[in-house]
Amino acid sequence: MSRRFPPTAVDWLIAAVMAVFGLAEELSERTSAFDHEQSPWWLIAVLAAAALVLVRRRAPFTVLTVYSLASAASFAYFGDLAAAWQFYTQLILLFTLVSEVPPRDPRTVGGLVVTGLFIGSMMLAVDQHFGPGDMAVAVVMASIAGGTGLAVWRHRQVALQAREHGELLAREAVAEERTRIARELHDVVAHSVSVMVMQAGAARLMLRPDQLVERETLTVVEEAGREAVEELRRMLGLLRTDSSEDGLAPQPSLARLEDLVEQVRAAGLEVELTVRGEARPLPAGLELSAYRIIQEALTNTLKHAGPARVTVTVSHLPRTLNLEVVDDGPRNGHVGPQGAGHGLIGMRERVALFHGRLATGPLPAGGYSVSASFPLAMRVSGERPAD
Repeated sequence: MSRRFPPTAVDWLIAAVMAVFGLAEELSERTSAFDHEQSPWWLIAVLAAAALVLVRRRAPFTVLTVYSLASAASFAYFGDLAAAWQFYTQLILLFTLVSEVPPRDPRTVGGLVVTGLFIGSMMLAVDQHFGPGDMAVAVVMASIAGGTGLAVWRHRQVALQAREHGELLAREAVAEERTRIARELHDVVAHSVSVMVMQAGAARLMLRPDQLVERETLTVVEEAGREAVEELRRMLGLLRTDSSEDGLAPQPSLARLEDLVEQVRAAGLEVELTVRGEARPLPAGLELSAYRIIQEALTNTLKHAGPARVTVTVSHLPRTLNLEVVDDGPRNGHVGPQGAGHGLIGMRERVALFHGRLATGPLPAGGYSVSASFPLAMRVSGERPAD
C-alpha cells in the first residue's frame, strides 16, 4: 500500500530542474536543426514528465509504469525522440520506486521490467546512433540508480528497526521501574495497614461491654485490614523477581540522607547537603520516592561525570517538597533523559506517582541539574494541584 507523500521543496526543485533541462535540450536541438514547423509535442512531454517527477513518491510504481510506457510509445511512433532528459527522468523514477518499495515486492520487479522496456525502445528508436557502448552505459546507469535506491531502502529499514527496538527497550524499562516502585511501596502500605489493624484492635479492647455496635465495627476493620495485608503479600509475590529480596529491610527516607551522602563521598564525589525549611512528617511513599530520586541523581553523577562537586538541596516549603541535585562535572556524552538509562526513567515514574514535576538537563555553564517538586497540599485536601 503506497504512502501519500505531499510534494516537498526538494520534489519541487527536482521537478523544476528536470523541466529546465528538458526544455533547454529540446530548444537547442530544434534551433540547431532549424525545425520551426513541428508541433510543440516536446513542450507537452517535458512538462508532463516534470509533473510525474513531482508526484512520483505518491505512487512510485504507477508513475514509473505510465512514464515508461508513454516514452516507449513515443519512441516507436516518432522514431527519433530519445533525449537525455527522458533517460535521466527514467533513472529518477526508478530510484524512487526502489527506495520506497521492498525489493521482493512485485511492483519492484515490474519497475525493473518496464525500465528494461524503456531502454530497449530507446535503443531501437535511435539505432543508428546507439551502439553497444551506449547500451552498456545505459544499463550501468540504471543499475546504479536501482542500487542506490535499494541502499536507501535498507538504510530506512535499519533506522526503523533501531527506533522500534529503542521504543521497546524504553517500554520495558518503564515497566521494570514501575514494578520496582510497586515492590518498594508495598512495604510502606503494608506497614501502614498493619498499624491501622493494631490500633483498631487496641481500641476494641478498650470498649465497654455494652458497646456492641462499636465492637462489631472495629472487628470488621481488623478483619478487612488483615485481609488487605495478606492480599498485599500475594501481590508482592507476583512482583518479586529476585528471591534474595525478602522485603524485610526498612525502606529509606529523607531522614537517612546523611548516610547516603557519606556513602557517595566515600565513592569520590564532593557532596554538600543543604536542608531548608522545617521538616515535618510526610507520607512514607513520598519520602521513599524523594530519597530514591536523590540516590539516582547521585548515581548518575558518579557514572557520567566522574569526580565532581555536587550540591544536594532539600527544601521543605508549606505546599511543596523541592529537591535539587546539581553537579559541575562533564557528562561524558550523557545529555539528558533521552539518553539516560533506567535512572531517569525511574525518576519520572516516581514524580508522576505523586503528580509532581521533574526537570533534568545540562547547565549552560557546565554540569548537570536534576530538579523535582512534590506538591503537599493534595495530601491534605485530596485535590490535585493545578498544572
